[in-house]
Amino acid sequence: MTLRYAPFFGHMPVRHWRSVWQRFFLTSVAFLIMFAASGCKKQETARSEQRPVEVTAVTVTPKDTPVTFEYVAQVQSSRQVNIQARVNGFLDKRVYTEGDIVKAGQTLFLMDQKPFIAQLDQAKAALAQQEAALDVARKNLARVKPLAAANALSQRELDDATGQFLVATAAVAQAKAVVEQAELNLSYTVIQSPVDGITSYALQQDGTYLNVNQNTSQLTSVAVISPSYVNFSLSENDRLKFYDQMAKGLLREPKDKNYTAEIVLADGSIYPHTGKVTFANPMFNAQTGTFLIRVTVDNPDNWLRPNEFVRVRVKGAVRPNAILTPQRSVHQSSKGNFVWVVDKDNKVEPRPVTLGDAYENDWFIFDGLRSGDQVVVDGAITLRPGASVKVVPAIEKRETPAPSSSGTNSEKSGK
Repeated sequence: MTLRYAPFFGHMPVRHWRSVWQRFFLTSVAFLIMFAASGCKKQETARSEQRPVEVTAVTVTPKDTPVTFEYVAQVQSSRQVNIQARVNGFLDKRVYTEGDIVKAGQTLFLMDQKPFIAQLDQAKAALAQQEAALDVARKNLARVKPLAAANALSQRELDDATGQFLVATAAVAQAKAVVEQAELNLSYTVIQSPVDGITSYALQQDGTYLNVNQNTSQLTSVAVISPSYVNFSLSENDRLKFYDQMAKGLLREPKDKNYTAEIVLADGSIYPHTGKVTFANPMFNAQTGTFLIRVTVDNPDNWLRPNEFVRVRVKGAVRPNAILTPQRSVHQSSKGNFVWVVDKDNKVEPRPVTLGDAYENDWFIFDGLRSGDQVVVDGAITLRPGASVKVVPAIEKRETPAPSSSGTNSEKSGK
């Protein structure tokens, strides 16, 4: 078969060149479509970038805000008395139930009284003897005085009679003191509680010989539980921070420093009676690095027991003109904490802030914000400096219909 060659194309067959032109044409069309699509995408991206981002925001409004400081604390008896034997002797029996609440004057222990009764009888007999001798001396002096006045007896005899009377008088006084001491020792055999309180376990058992000069004299202890003390420690750093904030006007103490305290029990419940801060130890504890603070609280139902751990919330201080912002509005960067602030043109800029303490779901802002600033709360994930935003009220955002999955969860839960 004879092939025709185009003189213009050299030695290549004509049908091959037709195939080359077709491929070139198709490739050109594909590039044109890609460029067109790229241009449309850029236009859509530009339009999307120009669309304002919907965010929720709060307006900063300074106001006086009460603050609460919370600490771990320990309950202590307001008065704990060690019950000890005051005379030597045998412990007869314990007459109280360990751990019971007792009243002042209630008998706790009885000692063997027989030796003390005998001592008292002996002292009374000695007193009677001395009183009889005093009576004789008195009568003798009464007879000697008129005779000496009539010079029937010498002055020496009068002096002897007077001296015998004075000696007898002193002997009677001494005998009375011995009787009183014997009666007192006998009364010490009945060991009573000096206060209302809760008793501890007995340290000595029935039949033990008690010696006041040895360790066997202590029997138990009684702790007053109403009122009770609740002690907590304030660290040196917290104390310095406290005074620094007061000096800068960031904190104000209550009038006359009348702080009140709320007690939180171990299960998280609130104790029904509030207390007051009644003592702050001015001495620094070098071992713990803290200062002791004491709260006094009524405990009529005996809920609080000595040595148990609780939490105490100290109330009364106020942060004047405090600025608060929701915690979720605060973000972190390599340079520190910041918030997004909306300006008058509805554009956002990051604003560095100095955080204070947490307050419920907010942060106190010590520096960086002022009254009237609008702070972005929700919708800040896609923000960048200078971005346009549309501030949507938070209540409007909450009313947005929830995804269908939440309804599914509700149905699964049986609601």
